[in-house]
Amino acid sequence: MDSQENTLELGKNEEVVNEEVTSQVETTENSEPAAEQAEEQTRVVYETKADVLHRLQDIAHGEEVPQKDEVEYLKSSFYKLHVAEREAKLKAYLDAGGDPEQYQYTPDEQEEAFKAEMGIIKEKRAKVFKEQEAEKQENLTKKLAIIDRIKAMVTTPDEANKNYKEFKALQEQWREIKNVPADKANELWRNYQLYVEQFYDMLRLNSEAREYDFKKNLELKTALCEAAEKLADEEDVISAFHQLQKLHQEYREIGPVAKEQREEIWNRFKAASSVINKRHQQHFEGVRAKEEDNLARKTVLCEKVEAIAAEENKGSGDWEKHTKQIIDIQTEWKTIGFAPQKMNVKIFERFRAACDDFFGRKAAYFKGLKETFKENAEKKRALIEKAKELQSSTEWKSTSDKFIALQKEWKTIGMVPKKLGDQLWEEFLAACNTFFEARNAAGAGARGEERENLEKKLGIIEQLKALATETGEEVAEKVQKLVDEYNAVGHVPYKEKDKLYKEYHAVLDKLYKDLNISVAKRKLNNFKQNLKNVAERGENALDNERTRLFRQYENLKSEIQTYENNLGFLNASSKKGNSLIDEMNRKVQKLKDDMNLIREKIKAIDAENKQ
Repeated sequence: MDSQENTLELGKNEEVVNEEVTSQVETTENSEPAAEQAEEQTRVVYETKADVLHRLQDIAHGEEVPQKDEVEYLKSSFYKLHVAEREAKLKAYLDAGGDPEQYQYTPDEQEEAFKAEMGIIKEKRAKVFKEQEAEKQENLTKKLAIIDRIKAMVTTPDEANKNYKEFKALQEQWREIKNVPADKANELWRNYQLYVEQFYDMLRLNSEAREYDFKKNLELKTALCEAAEKLADEEDVISAFHQLQKLHQEYREIGPVAKEQREEIWNRFKAASSVINKRHQQHFEGVRAKEEDNLARKTVLCEKVEAIAAEENKGSGDWEKHTKQIIDIQTEWKTIGFAPQKMNVKIFERFRAACDDFFGRKAAYFKGLKETFKENAEKKRALIEKAKELQSSTEWKSTSDKFIALQKEWKTIGMVPKKLGDQLWEEFLAACNTFFEARNAAGAGARGEERENLEKKLGIIEQLKALATETGEEVAEKVQKLVDEYNAVGHVPYKEKDKLYKEYHAVLDKLYKDLNISVAKRKLNNFKQNLKNVAERGENALDNERTRLFRQYENLKSEIQTYENNLGFLNASSKKGNSLIDEMNRKVQKLKDDMNLIREKIKAIDAENKQ
């Protein structure tokens, strides 16, 4: 091969190197971080701890190599479910009225099994890691040996054609050897490319052999282009991306093609790769947008829970209402996917802190409420004992008053738990019913008497109505006599009392008006008629009544004097002043009328005493 051919071959080898480097750079686009994100988004969502444990056991006892990301995800999923389960048990205990300080977490067999499987996986990963590192060191040693062998070939240019088959075999060996330590990979690759280029520089193959090599490489790269182009139809964007990385690795390992075809074949492969990379990028842009939307939705839920937790709870009803609202929000939270990785833990901690604050204060409230319930129950039991002591009494009037007082006191006592409250109320009601049923049975005869009294009073009312048509001085005397008869009649049925009262006073008021008897005079007449009843109370009853009336008389007299003094200071120059003076004069006149009535009552007592 002459110098021109050597120069041409060197140019070709330079383009080969450039092509390989470009391919290597293209392959590193969107590599590990994006792939990890993709795997995170396509993970299974576990519903129970048993599901997580089952998957963990498959990894621990199966042949597959434990992947760190999946193991960490399983751990996170297990403890998220584990914590939720513990919180649900605590909530159920508190809702049932349990004491938070007495609550104890029971050992969880699934958690112990989980820890045991994690220990096995940890040992398994450590073993795999050690084996992988050893394999990488071994691969490094093999590739260094290949470089040394090619380097030795470069030093013997006369034997280049002779060494060509061995050189191709070394290239094949290089491709079959996989991972080496990451810190050695780039330098190792540069050295390998350097000596490969030098070997091609000195290679003196005949034109036919070189064309055959280029043709074979073109066929291999064309097949890779076709495979890359088919990946555009792959539905799984992540899988397509990973397959593309493998194609790039294979492309790098294939030798050069003819100079006039190099740019064309590379552009075709690069164009197919761009389609996959673009889809991959768009996929993660969508994922990131969805995560931002999830973060916004979760932030809104945090604000809702914080607002509910800040509201005042005036009683159990408010606590239960707000509890339901927060549980509904927690249910909605579970339907929302991941937030961005940097914020996912922070937003969950914010949400959980607000929920913990609410449920912690609720537990404290119901603990205090439990003590209040206990006190209220003791008070109601005491009333039940009193009611049972009274239920056999035959002193109907006084005992009825006592039962009514007990019922009023019962209403003032606060709440107790519903089941216990119903039981206590039934006991109390049974004692009340026992007494009132006995009283009603004993009062059956009294009701007959009340009906007779009703008939008597209705007859007196009819007589009073008849007097309305009569005239003469004796009418007033007849009215007073009927009034006395009416007052002497006993009780009437309770349901008829109000109706009878209205009818009686309507007739009486009309008669008094027709007879021109003033209200004060009627009050005085009624007072005089009741004096005998007062005198029957005891020997000092009239004197006591006179003393009471005299004090009332003196108080009215003093009050009138105060009003009259105040009137002397008022200015009547304005309309408002005149109105105030008129009002005060009316009050003074009313007080004087009341004072005169009391004076007449005192005189009546004095006349009764003389008799």
